[in-house]
Amino acid sequence: MSIIINNVSKSFGSFQALQDIELEIKTGELVALLGPSGSGKTSLLRIIAGLETADRGSIYFGSDEITDISTKDRQVGFVFQHYALFRHMNVFENIAYGLKVRPKKTRPAKKDIDKKVHELLKLVKLEELAKRYPAQLSGGQKQRVALARALAVEPKVLLLDEPFGALDAKVRKDLRRWLRNLHDEFHITSIFVTHDQEEALDVADRIVVMNGGKVEQIGSPEEVYEHPKNPFVYDFLGNVNLFHGRLDNGKLSQGAVQFQVEGVQHQKDQQAVGYVRPHDITISRENNNKDSILSTITHIHVVGPIVHIELKRADTNEFLEVEITKEHFRALDLKAKENVYVKPSQLKVFFPEDYSI
Repeated sequence: MSIIINNVSKSFGSFQALQDIELEIKTGELVALLGPSGSGKTSLLRIIAGLETADRGSIYFGSDEITDISTKDRQVGFVFQHYALFRHMNVFENIAYGLKVRPKKTRPAKKDIDKKVHELLKLVKLEELAKRYPAQLSGGQKQRVALARALAVEPKVLLLDEPFGALDAKVRKDLRRWLRNLHDEFHITSIFVTHDQEEALDVADRIVVMNGGKVEQIGSPEEVYEHPKNPFVYDFLGNVNLFHGRLDNGKLSQGAVQFQVEGVQHQKDQQAVGYVRPHDITISRENNNKDSILSTITHIHVVGPIVHIELKRADTNEFLEVEITKEHFRALDLKAKENVYVKPSQLKVFFPEDYSI
């Protein structure tokens, strides 16, 4: 089931939550709505579900417009961050609930409901916990029950609002993998809201980056991470180092140093900012060229196979963040407070007009 969102806007009083949202989600896609708090992602999800009404615009499921159709008739499964399980019902009853409350003419027979629930319990690996109550479950188990309950009614669309936000990091990672595998098996069109960049990059087929009620960029995880359209997307999707200077004839000049910039169309001398990921900066003990910056190591932090190094530039006193492998770190034998030379590569350059998008 595809989803088409045409020119959707929504205000809450004087607050503009969504502004002219245009979005098409293909059948069977798993799409992440990613953005900071207040970006409009949850408002958009609730409008798709029918829990909120758009001030303007239309929504289609396939070729059918569902803009004015009630939530119960949209055939969506909705999973909330805080599970929303019925505390007085056990796991089996929670999963079966959506089937049991259907109108009599569409309600499955009891044996069919039981069969369906047992299939879902097996799918979410909770067969042994069917008679337990929510209070007796861990957070990860509760969220799996919530997902099974949403799938029980065989929805056309699955909507998830920060589904793993209340869980600890290890459980979140396990459930992300589980959701991806589940989606690959069911191929149900799914949209999930998250503010966690890693989660979106890890799970989604495509990412919709939102900010201030607008869509900043839509693309695959690789597209939005490697080719961000504007400074907001670049900055939001991970740590970044900034190099303020002037771009002229393919080179970004910053004081006495110059950095080669590939693929820019602006060749005239003008103000620009180079963005560089920490892993795209190299460290050396030798001053190789005009694109190397003398810096002092201020802090070293080792996390698994990656070493995070914080440095202070000698020319501007600005701080830089660099990531290198543990093997490279050991080969260089780096120590805090020593001077080294750093060289950025893969610069993505933005101009003043890019910040007003």
